[in-house]
Amino acid sequence: MDIMSEEVILEHAKDAGTDFLLYTGNFCGYCNAAKRLFANKNLTYKEFNFDEHPGLRQAVVAATGHRTVPVIFDLREGNVMFIGGFDETNVYLR
Repeated sequence: MDIMSEEVILEHAKDAGTDFLLYTGNFCGYCNAAKRLFANKNLTYKEFNFDEHPGLRQAVVAATGHRTVPVIFDLREGNVMFIGGFDETNVYLR
């Protein structure tokens, strides 16, 4: 795991103040589905759109190995836990 990349995610998580950390892209149906899932469960999230933050995608992929969007972390209980994408999160929150 790339330490510098991991630090970017930990910094975002520390400043988020939300239940989840969500990395997204433009025109991403699964990203929109993840946002609806969180809304339906009254869970909060902080979103970072890769298309608005050059270089961020490379850092998140280096840290997680997850190459598609969304990339989702659970920030509850003071942990930063990588879940995966929408499908994994949908199962995780059942």
